[in-house]
Amino acid sequence: MPQSIRQPLRVLHIDSSARFGRSSHDARGSHSRRLSHRFVTRWIAARPNDVVVRRDVAETPPIPIDADWIDASFTPQEHRSPAQSARLAESDRLVAELLAADLLVIGAPMYNFGIPAPLKAWVDNIVRVGLTFGFDRSREGEPYWPMLPPGKRLVILSARGDYGYDAGGRLEAMNLVEAGLRVPLGYIGLTDSHAIAIEYDEFADERLAASIAAAEHATDELVDELIPYYS
Repeated sequence: MPQSIRQPLRVLHIDSSARFGRSSHDARGSHSRRLSHRFVTRWIAARPNDVVVRRDVAETPPIPIDADWIDASFTPQEHRSPAQSARLAESDRLVAELLAADLLVIGAPMYNFGIPAPLKAWVDNIVRVGLTFGFDRSREGEPYWPMLPPGKRLVILSARGDYGYDAGGRLEAMNLVEAGLRVPLGYIGLTDSHAIAIEYDEFADERLAASIAAAEHATDELVDELIPYYS
């Protein structure tokens, strides 16, 4: 399809690293931000009419869920008090961004084997009964079902201090980053995902340099692989 008449897509770009610089420009910068920026930049170069919505959950962390949030989210909308609606306002915005997105690109560094707390708060805010998943105790069989529209894709771009966290690696069982995103997002219907990571950050030697180069190459290849899917 000629690019001039392509339907514009919405790319939701989320960063979560506590390091605000990118390691490509800042010696103490973030590797995950480096990869997510590279992915989105290459994507827009190929599809300049697409819309990128950027959310930095490290810079502006979502409010973690609490008892008031739970009470409000399980109260039917028509019965919510003004205070309950106000408590869910941020969550409503985050869900709307996700529902509108065709492609979700998440920079997710490994912190203590899992995702950063602000990113977990984002996950908790978008897994919403009645909006992103359904629940009915009287439903025959499984009482839960996903509600995200089909066709969305997830790209997870990560960074790890150690090495061997991929499938078959020495630390595979300790990698909770991809699972921490794939499981809840798959639960609400986003089941098509890809993951790339930089390793060896704590070693800061030629192995880190090689891992960065390999991850950047894989990122470029993934963009080239996905572009035809949306053409």
